[in-house]
Amino acid sequence: MSVKDLHAYDLIQEEKLEGIKSQGYLLRHKKSGARLLLVENDDDNKVFAVGFRTPPSDSTGVPHIMEHSVLCGSKNFPAKDPFVELVKGSLNTFLNAMTYPDKTVYPVASCNDKDFQNLMHVYMDAVLYPNIYEHEEIFRQEGWSYKLEDADAKLEYNGVVYNEMKGAFSSPEGVLDRVVLNTLFPDTSYANESGGDPEVIPQLTYEQFLDFHRKYYHPSNSYIYLYGNMDMEEKLDWLDKEYLCNYDAERVDSEIKFQQPFEQMKEVTIPYSIASDEPQEDNTYLSYNKVIGTSLDRELYLAFQILDYALLSAPGAPLKKELTDAGIGKDIMGSYDNGIYQPIFSVIAKNANTEQKEAFIEVIENVLTGIVEKGLDTKALEAGINYHEFRYREADFGNYPKGLMYGLQMLDSWLYDDSRPFIHIEALETFEFLKKQVGTRYYEDLVQKYLLDNTHGAVVIVEPEKGRTARMEQELECKLKQYKNSLSREEVEELAERTRRLEAYQSEEDSEEDLNRIPVLKREDISRDIEPILNEEMTFAGIPAVFHEIETNGIGYVDILFDLSGVPAEELPYVGILQSVLGIIDTEHYDYGELFNEINMHTGGIGTTLELYSDVTDVRSKAFKATLEIKAKALYGKLPVAFDMMGEILTASKLSDTKRIKEILAMAKSRLLMRFQSAGHLTAALRAMSYGSPSARFKDMTNGIEFYRKIADIEEHFEESKDMLAEHLHHLAGQLFRPDNMMFSYTASREGLEGMESLAAGLKQRLFKETPDETPCVLHCEKKNEGFKTASKVQYVARTGNFIDNGASYTGALQILKVILSYEYLWQNIRVKGGAYGCMSNFNRIGEGYFVSYRDPNLKRTIEVYEGVVEYLKNFTVSERDMTKYIIGTMSNLDQPMTPAAKGDRSMSLYMNKVSADMIREERNQILDATQGDIRALYRVVEAVLKADQLCVIGSEEMIEENRELFETVTSF
Repeated sequence: MSVKDLHAYDLIQEEKLEGIKSQGYLLRHKKSGARLLLVENDDDNKVFAVGFRTPPSDSTGVPHIMEHSVLCGSKNFPAKDPFVELVKGSLNTFLNAMTYPDKTVYPVASCNDKDFQNLMHVYMDAVLYPNIYEHEEIFRQEGWSYKLEDADAKLEYNGVVYNEMKGAFSSPEGVLDRVVLNTLFPDTSYANESGGDPEVIPQLTYEQFLDFHRKYYHPSNSYIYLYGNMDMEEKLDWLDKEYLCNYDAERVDSEIKFQQPFEQMKEVTIPYSIASDEPQEDNTYLSYNKVIGTSLDRELYLAFQILDYALLSAPGAPLKKELTDAGIGKDIMGSYDNGIYQPIFSVIAKNANTEQKEAFIEVIENVLTGIVEKGLDTKALEAGINYHEFRYREADFGNYPKGLMYGLQMLDSWLYDDSRPFIHIEALETFEFLKKQVGTRYYEDLVQKYLLDNTHGAVVIVEPEKGRTARMEQELECKLKQYKNSLSREEVEELAERTRRLEAYQSEEDSEEDLNRIPVLKREDISRDIEPILNEEMTFAGIPAVFHEIETNGIGYVDILFDLSGVPAEELPYVGILQSVLGIIDTEHYDYGELFNEINMHTGGIGTTLELYSDVTDVRSKAFKATLEIKAKALYGKLPVAFDMMGEILTASKLSDTKRIKEILAMAKSRLLMRFQSAGHLTAALRAMSYGSPSARFKDMTNGIEFYRKIADIEEHFEESKDMLAEHLHHLAGQLFRPDNMMFSYTASREGLEGMESLAAGLKQRLFKETPDETPCVLHCEKKNEGFKTASKVQYVARTGNFIDNGASYTGALQILKVILSYEYLWQNIRVKGGAYGCMSNFNRIGEGYFVSYRDPNLKRTIEVYEGVVEYLKNFTVSERDMTKYIIGTMSNLDQPMTPAAKGDRSMSLYMNKVSADMIREERNQILDATQGDIRALYRVVEAVLKADQLCVIGSEEMIEENRELFETVTSF
């Protein structure tokens, strides 16, 4: 039987998808009207997704709250959190849900057939038969609710989505993105915030919430996707019999409306909050935004990605360069968002001033006019096309399964036209078309039509306002106080009682019967075999090399490591600066824009990183090896170009070009601050670990808060320090980039070794020869326990310590502990009861441990939760089934499928850290054989982490000031 013979479905379209080596089928379920897309191939990392078109009619965040809530129990899986149970006990390679401005998607992936079927079952049941109708508490927990501990306490709002969006709305970039979208589409659902505006979320009623599900979560409004190597007929038959046959087709009005173009550009100015000690000068965001056709235009969809590269995103691109040269903003960013019906092209100047608005617009329009008249740089266009085509062919999406990313890309057209799901995923013909247009007027005409003549656009300005967060919190407090005062004593008591009922619901244990309905694999389903370590020692032109033989589809992945052990501690921030400037500064033969284009015309890219490797055989010494690495990827035939470009970057960069260095430092400072705001949990954890760990201190000095402060200081005193800075960089380049200070890591098939000897010899000739005096790097750590004040409304609370220092030791069971804490104790206490968006923990082989929360409304309460982990573990008692579940979830984290590049990186990392196959095998067996007694024994590890008493919090200035006694230092970035 084939897909074509299934009686429950109509086959609408069949297409051979050459670009992704697959067969595509578009079907419709006859009875329910459900749309289905199948992508059949030999990929064992199978993907299933069910999505719905969910245009919001207001900014209460109902699509986002629904996304959270349907995963909190369903008809066939009534446990309170099947999602978490699956994370704990599934071999998934992806498990999540996402809310977009116009759709909500529930994807899962797994390489295990049985597990994949289980995941499909739980997710289909969740979206169609959720427990939200039986338990209002789900809405109040995940969305919003009044929180009143007792009748005399302060009335507050709480809720996971509410707190998540308070964090999201604290980011100026988030504010800008939202206002641009809302401004450009005032007559459509895009005018509303699908994630939820914290000021509007509390207007959502439970009944409106249920109505949203009744309206949109119907198979007639669904988009079901299956990808990979599976029995498609069996899956379709199961979907029909278990779910789809229970529904009749309905007309669901979820069409994404088209916004009629404006007759003239709009202009909007909106404030965002900064901390009381942040400057208002140079802190405004200026943005210029145009709507570009629709995402159903196959050529335009890709052509503007190329134009974004050529005009704006590439270093040295004309819009970026001219705005920087004009002194408008210190960080020029931009984007082309084609994941909505009417895509948006944006140019953004960060760290600018409102009075620069006219000059900002003038520079953009002058540059674009000049480009139309004189023509675009053909090399930039060719580089942009190659850059995107290389990524399309390589299909390396990091930790995300490629089947998932293909599915999301297909929704970029399928969501808006039922008959055209494949137009963007089958892109080889489009790339060929775009190559042929280089040298014609095609791209210049697009610039004229969509950027210069197009009046459907907006200038959006986001201005800083001091104390805005504190004022808004005060206004909210007054509003809630007034509301409470307006209630009778009985009504106040009822609010307190509702809070207690919610807490009781959250604390109530699921019945064994309900938990047992969620399918779990057995320990025996997990192989004890380890992923092979592919390290073959050799030399290239006398230089040590480690070769990782892997089939890479004709791509060679080259990594050159330069040892940093001879760099003294005080020079480390300059290593961070050197790594930041390499590849985006002029060289002797290219200006930096030409260099970037030359690289992207011929290769898959060249970049630099700083890496750290710790000797796990000698953890007490805290010794580590730091490297500055330059990485390139290219087809075998293009490796000579890659080596030539790497040589150019390493030995011919103009490190005395202080004008360009100043621009790079301003951009680096801006990007670091963005990272601190979006990933404050990782920033806080690293900072706290740096109080006691030399390797963490190294990271902080080269890429963390300490590094940020150093470049901010250099930027502030640039004229006095620029010559000395150039000297530092020249000296470091000469000291590091020497043949006797390097080694190779190379991932390719055996045939990819051909020519490596001569390529390495050529590079060796270009490197610096003189051996300078070296000073061993000695890093001193100091406990600071800092609170960093920001304009955010939420906290990132990190508690860290080294458990080996305090007498405990590493065991594979600690990997299980991460799963137990992150989805049991911490999840229940910090997310479910505390209302934070996230919480996590980690413990590694060198003894570093941490607990951290993400977008957390609390501070002191969270620290108390961390302190409670010891007692929780001492009393840890679970069934054998639960223990198995935690073990399976742990193995899922460890056994994620890897791309060829990732396999090479893993092997090299194990080599550098001196982790042997026996160590990995021992750890794997410790996990698979773990008992609850082994978990109970880990209280000593947690006790040892907490004993270090290392605390770092990034959060609202009001909350940090309120808890000032917890910190040795309270400061700002």
